[in-house]
Amino acid sequence: MTEKSIVNKTALLIVIGAITALFLTTIGRFLEAIFLAGLFAAVFHPLYRKLCSWFGGLRGVAAMTTLVIVLLFILIPLIFLIATVASQAQSFARHGLPELQSLLADEGALSARLQGLPFYDMLLPYQEFLRERLSTLVNSASGSVIEFMQSATVGMFNVVLTALIVLYSFFFLLMDGDKLVYQILFYLPLDDDHEQRLLNRFRSVTLATLKGTAVIGFLQGAIAGTALAFVGIPQALLWSVAMMLLSVVPGIGAALIWIPASLYLLANGDYLSAIGLAVFCGVLVGSIDNILRPKLVGGDTQLHELMIFFSTLGGLLTFGVSGFIIGPIIAALFVTVWDIYGEEFRSWLPATHFELHQLDDNTEPPADDTIDVVDASDIDSTESAPSADPPTQQT
Repeated sequence: MTEKSIVNKTALLIVIGAITALFLTTIGRFLEAIFLAGLFAAVFHPLYRKLCSWFGGLRGVAAMTTLVIVLLFILIPLIFLIATVASQAQSFARHGLPELQSLLADEGALSARLQGLPFYDMLLPYQEFLRERLSTLVNSASGSVIEFMQSATVGMFNVVLTALIVLYSFFFLLMDGDKLVYQILFYLPLDDDHEQRLLNRFRSVTLATLKGTAVIGFLQGAIAGTALAFVGIPQALLWSVAMMLLSVVPGIGAALIWIPASLYLLANGDYLSAIGLAVFCGVLVGSIDNILRPKLVGGDTQLHELMIFFSTLGGLLTFGVSGFIIGPIIAALFVTVWDIYGEEFRSWLPATHFELHQLDDNTEPPADDTIDVVDASDIDSTESAPSADPPTQQT
């Protein structure tokens, strides 16, 4: 390669980087909407292909039919549900929070409530401390709810605009999403098998996260919400939807609602309902997360439960609501690229001089603390032994 060719290619890469950065900055405010549209397109692409075959290859008609189905059976019912939940949230902000604030401001009323608790004697030395902490928490929650309601009202135009952008992008990604993926993979300087591996991992993690989150969230929210309504918790639908949304955080999401609800019943003297709600949600709702999440999410993503937990929580804190999908995707791609690195640079990596012992429950550990030294050459020679030429048979 001549010096002039090197200069030209370097200049070209600089120009490409600058224009790409400028383009991403221009469409930066729409990237989340495009990402959500891509997720919808990936989920409903099998339905689109089936409709496309029914309509004789008319992709526009198939894409429009898929869009109408999504609107009728998903988005419109979701809008009605959001409206109902918003109404209950507004009722709670107007009546529930002021009642809590007045209760915490009246020391006599709070003491009367606490006296009904079976462990009142243990709480008595900390009564003032608890009242101050609860007052701070309720006031903070009240301000957050009011601020959220105001921002939701002011930001309704942005919500509608984002929804329209998602639907518009969803329509075209159904028809041309495969071409876009092909172009992206074409420009990546990776082997075909590595590109296909990353693409398959992206698809599997996306579908598994959406499937697992939807199923687990619906079951936890519906079951725990029914239990809340049964024991007489007000605005049960609001808390049910809140548990559906919080269920994206593995292990602790739904518990952030039903544990305070149990304490609320306990403070009101309804011990039987409080204990029943805590046991029911702790056993049944908790088992849903512990049993289904490893099968629905961990099995397809091939990620450890701890990796799923931190990637989901980190995604939510970094990217907002869509982070519950972005986080596991980044984690899965992180694991995949390091697997590819280990395969490609296997000959460069030093030998691992220790051995992991998998012990059963009935297996005694080694008597000494020595660690077996394993050399990579021994492993390679041992694994390659079966592929050697078979010995010649004597006649």
